[in-house]
Amino acid sequence: MTPSIRIPPAEFAQRAQALQARLAERKLGAAVLFDAHYILYYTGFAFIPTERPVGLVVTAQGKSALFVPRLEAEHAKAQARVDEVADYPEYPGTQHPMTRFKALLDELGLDGPLGADQDGYPWLFGYRGPSLSELSGRPPAPLRAEIEDQMAIKSANEVALLRESAKWANLAHTLLQRYTAVGRTETEVAQRASDEATRAMLDAIGPVYRAQSAWFSGAAAGYRGQIGRNAAIPHALANNLTFRAGDVLVTGATAPVWGYHAELERTMVVGPPGDAQRRLFGHMLAMQDLALDALGPGRPCSAVDEAVLGYVKRHKLEPHWRHHTGHAIGLRYHEGPFLDRGDATEMLPGMVFTVEPGLYAPELGGFRHSDTAAITDDGAEPLTFYPRDLDSLTLPA
Repeated sequence: MTPSIRIPPAEFAQRAQALQARLAERKLGAAVLFDAHYILYYTGFAFIPTERPVGLVVTAQGKSALFVPRLEAEHAKAQARVDEVADYPEYPGTQHPMTRFKALLDELGLDGPLGADQDGYPWLFGYRGPSLSELSGRPPAPLRAEIEDQMAIKSANEVALLRESAKWANLAHTLLQRYTAVGRTETEVAQRASDEATRAMLDAIGPVYRAQSAWFSGAAAGYRGQIGRNAAIPHALANNLTFRAGDVLVTGATAPVWGYHAELERTMVVGPPGDAQRRLFGHMLAMQDLALDALGPGRPCSAVDEAVLGYVKRHKLEPHWRHHTGHAIGLRYHEGPFLDRGDATEMLPGMVFTVEPGLYAPELGGFRHSDTAAITDDGAEPLTFYPRDLDSLTLPA
């Protein structure tokens, strides 16, 4: 099958059939899903979760129904690959939406107990309401693990979307590096690079492009506040910082393509790097090389992290270590399984991971590259391809 720039209808049908088979194995009448990414995965319907409940019901007999607030009804009917879209007026309304949801379950004539990703709609944005246990009289069987396992193995079409994401992330990062200069702010540089990359992407693939992301509307690159000493905070937040000579910079770039996000991160230095910066950059690069080499089918995820931690210990870098080596990625920018010494999940063809070991020194900043790679039948294929060496990532002061 030739990969497509979007998920074809037949693949959504295959996903639903796999879920139905699991329901039959467990003698469950239906799956009830509230997670927005699970709903996107099975139906193609992308939405922003709020206090208004949205739920998907997939029966063991193959029927599917999407439950949405009135403000999402037209949206859902246009996008969702389901047999039925049922809507309710508003939350909380004069009749609670979950009371109407229970009526929908009754109308579907379910044969057997329910399975669900969680026991009721989550308490988002002030939402309050009854659980599925309260509505049905018994707790639903948990389904989250099976769904996550299914999502972890990407199809050829999903990998193609992640590869497309990596392409436009590469452009956004190129522009980010080009426009970064002493005296400019992270806000102006990130906005300019992201806007220009998005316009170029839309010129190239606009007629077939959809972001379907709650986080980004196009190609994006920035620093998230990881500038200078703040680069030593692995998950900092953007603060409109000004670039200065000597700064270590940790970047991030992506582009959602039909909901799929690749991840590209690089460490850059403003001005000629000092000895301490060269040292930690070199160690970080060696750690990422080890991690990339450790990827492959049939190996445990823990082996990748263990290879990195072995290097950290041999070179006495423990004070600079903060996090595991990586995580799966796809519709969410963090997915499981994890490249962590505590995760023995076997890597399988189709899994896609970020590979991002990092070193952090409060007096210098942070040193982390992140590349996205897909597990193949005989190894791993890097999907991101930006330069990794220090000379290519040194900016003029």
